[in-house]
Amino acid sequence: MMDMGYHSLANLARIRKDVKRNRISSYDKTGANIDTSTTSPGEKHEVCYIKRAGCIKHLWMTLASEAPYYLREVVLRMWWDDEENPSVETPIGDFFGVGHAKTVNYWSLPLSMGPQDGKGFNCWFPMPFAKSARIEIENETNKNLVCYYYVDYEEYEKLDDSFGRFHAQWRRENPCKGVNYEKIKGNIIDKFWKKNLTHEDDYVILEARGEGHYVGCNLNIHNLYVPKSPDFRNWPGEGDDYIEIDDGERILYGTGTEDYFCTSWGPLQYFSSPYFGITLPGGKQHTGKISYYRFHVEDPIYFHKNIKVKIEHGHANQRSDDFSSTAYWYQTEPHDKFPPLLPREQRLPREEPKELPFD
Repeated sequence: MMDMGYHSLANLARIRKDVKRNRISSYDKTGANIDTSTTSPGEKHEVCYIKRAGCIKHLWMTLASEAPYYLREVVLRMWWDDEENPSVETPIGDFFGVGHAKTVNYWSLPLSMGPQDGKGFNCWFPMPFAKSARIEIENETNKNLVCYYYVDYEEYEKLDDSFGRFHAQWRRENPCKGVNYEKIKGNIIDKFWKKNLTHEDDYVILEARGEGHYVGCNLNIHNLYVPKSPDFRNWPGEGDDYIEIDDGERILYGTGTEDYFCTSWGPLQYFSSPYFGITLPGGKQHTGKISYYRFHVEDPIYFHKNIKVKIEHGHANQRSDDFSSTAYWYQTEPHDKFPPLLPREQRLPREEPKELPFD
């Protein structure tokens, strides 16, 4: 029985006789160099369908389309063990760590976007399966989609039954239900003495039932408030993370948006590291599009019945910005059917307001 082992530099020299490496890619099977798949508008393309036990260890993709927002319009789905409902369903750009239909050069341990201009997408989340693995992309743009890809995986005789299945889900609230920005007098929107006792209106990153562990997310904010004075601190954070585990048996209560994402003091700087980062820091006064990521690789958040991962949109949910996110987790099957993915038009990023330039 294959247990997948523990992979690190310290363990890299161990000889593994019970594993075979394999790959599925978009290579040109005629021997020429047209190593792509082209998917027409409205069509689906099956990236792989592996029919045995194994584990996907690395997924690489790069895409091209004349559609300006193809990274939000193209949908990535994954199924394990011939399940009916996908375990992964996200816009493809968001899956690889950055929202707003944007790319940027960054790296983390499980995900990265690399040169040229962040368009080389990589995923190293292990994705085990006992009977089968199927990956599909759906082109919901009105243009042709060109895609190159590698799926690098290990083959096993049998998968250890202690392994959960990989899941990823995208959500959006556009805008979050807070104050009406058009009715604000002056610049006061963050009243720190306001209380949030129920957390009923928090932005939901993940809601899942079963047994498993949450391993992180990316969070994308489009700041919709245009400051009325140059000295206003237009910070869309101060939202506490609030994680309910096993019917509220345990509550993990955080202290603010930048704190959950392992940063500090309302950051305005790009940063990437193995477990946390700011891929899009926004413009002056935190205007425009912002993206963060946080991966619980060393500190998974375990649940045995259910989990709800939430974050306030501004202190006590006072902000009314555009929030979207992708959550990543492992759990036993079957999983709850995901809420319907928002239709293409409701996934598109906003154009306005733009980032204010720094002086």
